[in-house]
Amino acid sequence: MKQDTLNSCMYRASVMHHRILPKKHQFKYDIFMFYLDLAELDVITAKFKWLSYNRFNLFNFRDNDHMQLPREKPDKSKSTREHITRFLSENGVEIGIGKIMLLTNLCTLGYQFNPVCFYFCFDENDNPVCSVAEICNTYKEIKLYFMGAETFNKDHFHLYTFKKFYVSPFTELDNYFDFNLKIPQENLNIAVNDHNELGKLFFLSKLFGKREELTDRNMIRYFFSIPLITIKITFLIHWQAFKLWSKKIKYYKKANNPELQTEVFRPYKS
Repeated sequence: MKQDTLNSCMYRASVMHHRILPKKHQFKYDIFMFYLDLAELDVITAKFKWLSYNRFNLFNFRDNDHMQLPREKPDKSKSTREHITRFLSENGVEIGIGKIMLLTNLCTLGYQFNPVCFYFCFDENDNPVCSVAEICNTYKEIKLYFMGAETFNKDHFHLYTFKKFYVSPFTELDNYFDFNLKIPQENLNIAVNDHNELGKLFFLSKLFGKREELTDRNMIRYFFSIPLITIKITFLIHWQAFKLWSKKIKYYKKANNPELQTEVFRPYKS
């Protein structure tokens, strides 16, 4: 397979968070992400020096970092594509040999934390059929949010849904996620906003960037320009949490309201 036939690529991007209520708080930082065709994992990890599949490297795609079915006793012998294909089937979508693209961070020098990644799924004629948001909290719990054909309009998926997941200790669980996912092409444009129980917007987040070719050179360039990205993300989450705490924004314990934490993969008993 020639490099110019690869579907997989990278994105140089920025993340912006803007909290409106109860007090204003805003930040933006630069990141990079991988946009991988799950059917190409063996090809690209054989082709590129700095990228591996379930094996230590500068960058490593690990199946264990993503959702695994069944929830009660995960089958670790299956690939991420096999697990997400089963999840789609449970939601009425048969992907067949269609393409599944995953926008994600990769394990970097053995360390991984991926706050959110997105699956974009296409049929055999390359038509978009669904998307899945995979959100991970600092307890390494995962929750999936499925967006079917009815949520697709023109070039993006839109879903307004009850959260029922502990994401931030400074946000209630009975809020709503508002997903707006434009299919990544030359530009990356994704927004996930939060609304309170009254439907009022109180938190905005946006991920935007530009497509880059997947090459060893680009991987090295981004590794040194934005070093140890997964560790950086973990540090920034805790740093911003400290700032919110210093502003005396209400803190919610994970042990509270367990009934509002449903359909969670890898549940953590606090």
